[in-house]
Amino acid sequence: MNDWNIQSRAHGCQACGKAFADQQVYHTLLFDDRSLLVRQDVCEACWSGQFSQGATERKGFVSHWHGHYEAPPAAPPDPIKKETAETLLRKLLERQDPKFAPAVFILAAMLERKRILKVKEQVVHEGQRVFVYEHAASGDILTVGDPHLHLDQLEQVQHDVAALLEHGLPEDPSAAVPPAAPAAPASPTQPEPAPAQPEPAAPGAEPPAAPELPEAAAQGA
Repeated sequence: MNDWNIQSRAHGCQACGKAFADQQVYHTLLFDDRSLLVRQDVCEACWSGQFSQGATERKGFVSHWHGHYEAPPAAPPDPIKKETAETLLRKLLERQDPKFAPAVFILAAMLERKRILKVKEQVVHEGQRVFVYEHAASGDILTVGDPHLHLDQLEQVQHDVAALLEHGLPEDPSAAVPPAAPAAPASPTQPEPAPAQPEPAAPGAEPPAAPELPEAAAQGA
């Protein structure tokens, strides 16, 4: 089973072909098709007539839930492209590079805490736990494998995620994760000005008087 996966919510019933209306109830069925998880979105009528009876007995059935379809809004123009945790997660899932598995896991956990992603199911495949997430707004399904991170690895992964959010994903798949931005160096200490050299005395002039010492220094002299 492919544990790196995004499957978008259908805009119409995948049984009868009718388009979903805004806020219409739909049902999602999840099946394990040997090499990947496959979703199927159906309308209420098709669910009642074709799937409600015996759907859980079908071969490869994993899970079922229902929701309300939200018609996608018109995308506003975005003159400034900004990398976010969600856009970075989608890019990493599409790249399918195992070296980014820890970053994917951390990003998904961040989005879950922000309630952008919701855990719908947990499955175990070949000894690995796989989380099935649903995007709260779009209804997309994302599957994320658990890389079994140890506590001593978390700090480095967090640095890697911060670097990816700051610099973006390298165009070259073989490139390493860009380094995190170093902390701003402290302002260098301004060197003390060199003491002014006394001007040479004119011939025959008296030497200048010695400067007065502070009281504490004078007492210890």
